[in-house]
Amino acid sequence: MLIWNLTVRHNRFLMANIPKIGRLLVTSRPEISIYSMKPTLFVLAAGMGSRYGGLKQLDPLGPNGQTIMDYSIYDAIRAGFGKVVFVIRKDFEQDFREKIISKYEGHIPVEVVFQSVDALPQGYTCPAERTKPWGTNHAIMMGQEVINEPFAVINADDFYGYDAFRVIAAELSRPHENPGDYCMVGFRVGNTMTENGSVSRGVCTTTPDGFLATVVERTAIAFDNQGRITFTDENGETQYLNPATPVSMNLWGFTPDYFKYSEREFRRFLDEKIDTPKSEFYIPTCVDTLVHSGEATVKVLDTDSRWFGVTYAADRQGVVDKLAALHAAGHYPDHIF
Repeated sequence: MLIWNLTVRHNRFLMANIPKIGRLLVTSRPEISIYSMKPTLFVLAAGMGSRYGGLKQLDPLGPNGQTIMDYSIYDAIRAGFGKVVFVIRKDFEQDFREKIISKYEGHIPVEVVFQSVDALPQGYTCPAERTKPWGTNHAIMMGQEVINEPFAVINADDFYGYDAFRVIAAELSRPHENPGDYCMVGFRVGNTMTENGSVSRGVCTTTPDGFLATVVERTAIAFDNQGRITFTDENGETQYLNPATPVSMNLWGFTPDYFKYSEREFRRFLDEKIDTPKSEFYIPTCVDTLVHSGEATVKVLDTDSRWFGVTYAADRQGVVDKLAALHAAGHYPDHIF
């Protein structure tokens, strides 16, 4: 069991603490800057896909060959996002550009950045035996040169639904005058379950004013024979979850100051774990550190969207069926691009 304990504090920083990065709208108070522009969607698409066997980001699952990413881009455009940035591996760039990015031309500006194991801060050298990517928060760091506005981070192979993009776009589009003013979409656990077995979820608790307090990674969450959502706790006892309990499905919202914090925390990570071949620098780990230190707060946004995704090959047909049902119900046109 992995527990992230988050101490929530609201801080105010002066201009000196805001990184000099990107386009900033200066308000009538010259010492404070506000990010105020259309948010960017940052898509993590560099995953190996080893468990599923193949480049699952390119797998056609919709009734007319749509990928899960197609639905995310379509929903993001409808929700008000102004740009898409993909982080991928260099070795499948040509295939990705030809099969994915070409579809979005004329619909939304697109940029591509690359994640590689040797993309390390100055002063660090990648160990020769390292082959595994450095993790999701390292992937985020690859976007620093092209993202100058508030941005949402998603997994390329997860279906989040329009309402999830709507609520996070609205939150990211408001003025952000303080660094560390972040958010996440808290999916209702009942909307993330599968009929095919148990799942692992980051179960969230929030403060009275709606900010993230704790995230506890729970495994073996499943329906019992009465349709209740259960898990076994660290003492071996069965516990029950309200279907409306928020869980993290890695849909985060940040402002560009997150890049500065990420590099600092990545350096600390490397100092401790650079020689551990399978160590990874995860988004929740970095966020936890910032919130615990009082440098950040994370507003938990509710959504009625249903999440689903392909983790193993056996999941594929269920996703195909769900997407076909959404089309049949009129939520998506026959051809979204």
